Amino acid sequence: MQIFVLALDGVFDTGLTVMLDALGLAHKFAASQMGGALTFEVTTVSVRKTVRTAHGLAVPVEPVTSSRRPDWVVVPALSTTTPELLLPALERRDVKEARQLLRMWHAQGAHVSASCIGTFLLAETGLLDGGEATTTWWLGPLFRQRYPKVLLDESRMLVPSGRIVTAGAAMGHLDLALWLIRKASPELAAVVSRYLLADLRSSQAPYIVPNHLAQADPAIQRFERWARDHLKEGFSLDEAANALAMSPRTLQRRCQAVLGKSPLAYFQDLRVERARSLVHGSDLDLDTIAAEVGYADGSTLGTLLRDRLGRGVRDLRADLR
Repeated sequence: MQIFVLALDGVFDTGLTVMLDALGLAHKFAASQMGGALTFEVTTVSVRKTVRTAHGLAVPVEPVTSSRRPDWVVVPALSTTTPELLLPALERRDVKEARQLLRMWHAQGAHVSASCIGTFLLAETGLLDGGEATTTWWLGPLFRQRYPKVLLDESRMLVPSGRIVTAGAAMGHLDLALWLIRKASPELAAVVSRYLLADLRSSQAPYIVPNHLAQADPAIQRFERWARDHLKEGFSLDEAANALAMSPRTLQRRCQAVLGKSPLAYFQDLRVERARSLVHGSDLDLDTIAAEVGYADGSTLGTLLRDRLGRGVRDLRADLR
């Protein structure tokens, strides 16, 4: 398997190195355990002769040549973690040249993948239009508004869609690498996972901070403040919209456009976040915590926490021991 890792100036150090390390281990173990029947030939390429990471480290790269077509192309993230840094970076000349390469390779039959903020570069090509994708969770609102033709679900860690795969935030680079290895050999992926003490994660949901998502839009910020003041009460769309001086339909539309979910779903996210905080930071029993966030009993809340976070109350409290 020929894999191109497309590195650009300012690449996120951890994302690049963890992907190269995981794929390198896969190549090593495939050679020693499978007799060369499976290989991972990884080449770090760039549109420039020299590349430096966000921390200023020089990255050895090979120039792109038209004679070589990869089986897979991987786009690691640029270290631009805010809209103020990201949007100008997407207009850089090398980024535009990289977009052309991605379209060319995809047209030639290559599979294309990206993780974290690398998904923005991939979305700029138009290759994600009409398909499903994920991205780094805290920039989900920006992604959704900038690329309305993409079916975004930032709660997922990995989203395959045709010949394209996107992965979530930061350490999603490792999840993506393990997914690529598993596609070729589940047994090999298991060995690499054990060496790296890492497993594939299916969701970003346990890591999402609802308050960060609300910062993307003034109306959502006001809704968040109202919601936090009413967590003990049953949710009413009409009451929320009236308090924000907008129609219920407008509130529904704003939440869907920015957050990709209904006002009720976001209200429930805030309840889960508050409940998890109380589970971690207090000795309150589950029924008392349930009452604090507007649920009738602890059993209902416990089921919700396990469904949303993949962990029960005992597991959450055990994390602090």
